[in-house]
Amino acid sequence: MAVATPERGRVNPAKPEWHGRSEQRRELARESHHRRVSIPPSPSGTAAASNDASSLASPTIAARQPAKPEWHGRPSPSGTAAGSNDASSLTGSYDRRVPELHAPLLEWYDAHARDLPWRRPDATPWGVLVSEFMLQQTPVARVLPAFDAWLERWPRPADLAAEPSGEAIRAWGRLGYPRRAIRLHAAATTITVRHGGEVPDAYAALRGLPGVGDYTASAVLAFAFGRRAPVLDTNVRRVLARLVSGSESAKPTVTMAEKSLAARLLPADEPTAATWSVALMELGALVCRAASPRCDACPLRDGCAWRAAGQPANGPPRPGQAWSGTDRQCRGRLLALARETQAAVTEREMAGTWADIEQRDRCLRSLLDDGLLVRSDGRYTLPG
Repeated sequence: MAVATPERGRVNPAKPEWHGRSEQRRELARESHHRRVSIPPSPSGTAAASNDASSLASPTIAARQPAKPEWHGRPSPSGTAAGSNDASSLTGSYDRRVPELHAPLLEWYDAHARDLPWRRPDATPWGVLVSEFMLQQTPVARVLPAFDAWLERWPRPADLAAEPSGEAIRAWGRLGYPRRAIRLHAAATTITVRHGGEVPDAYAALRGLPGVGDYTASAVLAFAFGRRAPVLDTNVRRVLARLVSGSESAKPTVTMAEKSLAARLLPADEPTAATWSVALMELGALVCRAASPRCDACPLRDGCAWRAAGQPANGPPRPGQAWSGTDRQCRGRLLALARETQAAVTEREMAGTWADIEQRDRCLRSLLDDGLLVRSDGRYTLPG
């Protein structure tokens, strides 16, 4: 049962209804339990990859019925160890049992998915886009109140586009990385002017929006429009690194081999693929966590290469994020003063927010350069 959203009559693929009722899925799993699908190697013998992520989300990939490869406990077809943290080592011709990978995760998601506003049946593509901007490097708990307030004030892109960008910065509050607010405002303006006020449902058009990169475009395609697009955030990358490559964590940056692997693991039909993507994210957030993973609660534990290897600490080091005394903290203090003050802020008032004069001046210049502040007659305000 699919539920139409108010915008464009679309359905919300992040809901369990998208991939069918549990009993229907169990029946499909029983029917296909012994079905095997062979994935031929790419002509070069390495993972098929493309610099255009839209090709990974195209219907042509649906011809590759993905499921769980028997990827650990033996060398890959190329002879490379399966736990090498290199997704390209998984290429070649091998069999995959479809229900052994997909059905357990989808069943788990049905039972454990959090009730988040951007996943509800009435979530619009605009709401999904706003959530993706806000969730970048920001925990869900901090995003929830800001998201609700944002959608209440600006339920459509045109509503945000009609206001000055400074109001977007003010409403962004303490979510951090405030350039996202400027870019989201610019994206709303582009949607209003070029796309009739509706979030586009094509990869190229989404990539044309300010602040939208490959990940966000793929996430909106999957979660707002139910498309078969590989979505690789930090949580998904960690799950796949452990499940497939036997590595504790993924590499620092997304590789084309990872994209190819994620595309190959997607279920064949678009609605189920969309739910699979959000289920992988949820698994990484709740169970396959960076610290203290709950492996005993994981629905994919029996097929996990990292667990089978004894959970070795073999991933790249996790980067730390210092805060105290950094330019990020200084910028945050300066911007907070302007955001919380209706009148223009004087040089003297700015000087009182940070003791290090050189650092404060550097951060003020960077805020001006980023368009987060404007200066006139020695006073600072949010952009009008």
